[in-house]
Amino acid sequence: MPDAVHRHLVADVVSGNVFPAEVAVRGGRIASIAPASGPVDPGVLVPGFVDAHVHVESSMLPPWEFARVAMRHGTVASVSDPHEIANVLGSAGVRYMLEDIAGSPFTCWLGCPSCVPATGFETAGAVLDADACARLLDDPRIGYLSEMMNWPGAIGGDPQVLAKIAAAKARGKPVDGHAPGLRGEQAKAYFARGIETDHECFALDEARGKAAIGVKVLIREGSAARNFDALWPLLAEHPDRCMFCTDDAHPDDLLLGHVDRIAARAVANGIDPMAALRAATLNPIRHYRLPCGLLQPGDRADMVLLEDLRSFRPLRTWIAGEVVAEGGSDRIPPRPSGTPNAFRAAAFAAPDFAVRPPARCAGAAGVTVHAIVAEDGQLVTARADLRARVTDGIIEPDAAQDLLQLTVVNRYVDAPPAHAFIRGFGLRRGAIAASVAHDCHNVVAVGATREDIAAAVNAVFRARGGLAVADGGSVDVLPLPIAGLMSDRPAEEVAAAYARLTAKAKALGSPLRAPFMTTSFMALLVIPALKLSDRGLFDGQAFRFVPAVTC
Repeated sequence: MPDAVHRHLVADVVSGNVFPAEVAVRGGRIASIAPASGPVDPGVLVPGFVDAHVHVESSMLPPWEFARVAMRHGTVASVSDPHEIANVLGSAGVRYMLEDIAGSPFTCWLGCPSCVPATGFETAGAVLDADACARLLDDPRIGYLSEMMNWPGAIGGDPQVLAKIAAAKARGKPVDGHAPGLRGEQAKAYFARGIETDHECFALDEARGKAAIGVKVLIREGSAARNFDALWPLLAEHPDRCMFCTDDAHPDDLLLGHVDRIAARAVANGIDPMAALRAATLNPIRHYRLPCGLLQPGDRADMVLLEDLRSFRPLRTWIAGEVVAEGGSDRIPPRPSGTPNAFRAAAFAAPDFAVRPPARCAGAAGVTVHAIVAEDGQLVTARADLRARVTDGIIEPDAAQDLLQLTVVNRYVDAPPAHAFIRGFGLRRGAIAASVAHDCHNVVAVGATREDIAAAVNAVFRARGGLAVADGGSVDVLPLPIAGLMSDRPAEEVAAAYARLTAKAKALGSPLRAPFMTTSFMALLVIPALKLSDRGLFDGQAFRFVPAVTC
């Protein structure tokens, strides 16, 4: 006898049919699917959803807690790149993620981070060379080689890059890509190395070009990078080459929805519900060879009961035949997490953040700064050459023209802060700082005054990681004791604290939807155009350091 029989409409993502059926589950697997002989219960049964590329650390939750929330939204698996914690703690960080999720019904399909550090132009807390990657890839719990961000190295045949790709291929494991803006011959050369996916497309023509050469395109809609509006037509043009991902989802967004929301938006835009379902289930499960069911006889019973194929609202989620979430609540109890970390002790004062003109500009009342221009909802930045005033030999931020100071402080070793200027944050006063600063996770700060930058940075160092807002002597902080990236508190507490700090940053004048998330990407050198590492201002297109100030 089956353990349970479910009578609903069934969306068969393999055949493409939707039909009334009786689904029998026995021993956690689909025993049979037969056409229903009479009326069925409301709702549509579909396979469980998959987030095809996410850095769990960006939720500020450890894997167990992330999974508890994701399952509420019908997500049963995530293809998770532990790149962030690996940059802080190396292989030990990857092992922490594996240990934290152990015993959860959720499939957290971890990859081997391919770029630790992401470039040679910044300081991380660890290095994973080709030998270390090979050892990680030997672990059966590691399912793929994570995004190869070193696209110049891939195209140019860097021996370490090629060795990492070869190690994954030798073990029959997929290789993820990262190729923002690459087109034409450059894109062909990059993907010819055996790289199979890209989640960094931000323009439709770019995505079309990559899909045309066989690349699997991940349509990303996260907390900072929001590319769905640009890319959704690809679901109609290349439905077999599309997947959905969030990449980086902050806790407040995760509480509201996950892959379910992306699929619903696709259908609202006129995409066939089956194409949306396949991007959320069939395509990632088959590409990454996930141990998840596709609602076929013999499969593990990983299912979601949706209200309908328009809203995609999950009513109930099963993994291996067991209900793990229902009515927006999960049935998985929370559990304590460890707090491994790497953070030096340090304290700073306002003069540590003074930016002085080059010696050749001595005596000038003003200089030209090559400012980063942040764009809301994008990881890419632009450049603006702006005049800044010099007072007593120090270049001053100018909130009136939205010219703020950007600082990166090395959290691993004692070194002077690196400085640049930025436009787009809109702060009229105060400062914000964070130890979530992709990809090396040094401490990044944006502020209108040196005093507030010092206060915010000090708060992060005292907490050994976190997010902070400083405003004229008042400081608020969200501690992130797990590698300076994640909290050990329940998701609802973390989301509330994050929302509180976000509201304070906006009260300082920021128009950004997610100012902390945007801040975290201002040190991400592999995304053009300009970014700031702990060593200086970096041009992500030329792949070299550039001066932050000229006369």
